[in-house]
Amino acid sequence: MKASTLLRIASVITFLYFAGHTLGYPWTPTVGERETAIVESMKSHQMDVMGSMRSFWDFYIGFGLAVSGFMLPVSVALWQIASLAKRGVSGIRPLIMTFFIAFVVNTIFDIQFFFIIPIVMAAAISILLGIAFFLTPANVRQLDPVAS
Repeated sequence: MKASTLLRIASVITFLYFAGHTLGYPWTPTVGERETAIVESMKSHQMDVMGSMRSFWDFYIGFGLAVSGFMLPVSVALWQIASLAKRGVSGIRPLIMTFFIAFVVNTIFDIQFFFIIPIVMAAAISILLGIAFFLTPANVRQLDPVAS
């Protein structure tokens, strides 16, 4: 399989990861009294954080939205890198390696803190990026700025 194909598959999985994460808002299963009490406690206690009054709930929602906010452009960037790989553009291996490392770290965090769906998605993306890295030649032609 070609690196460009693997990168496109990684892009699609990343987009699905974004969509699933975003649709999971507010990411808290408040199905019982204990869960509801915890969420309410997170919302009720405000603290001064560098001059802004925030709650643990603010951080929880803010970080969740930040993850969604970054996953969408990452999926787009992987699609664009796939297009460059297909054209044989030089210099994309470091980009692929950067995203590979990011998704390996993401996989580790998912294993430590979350559940099977994000673990499988992050691991699959990591594997695809790792293989794409090795399938992408180190020395290929330079991009012709006039032709683009």
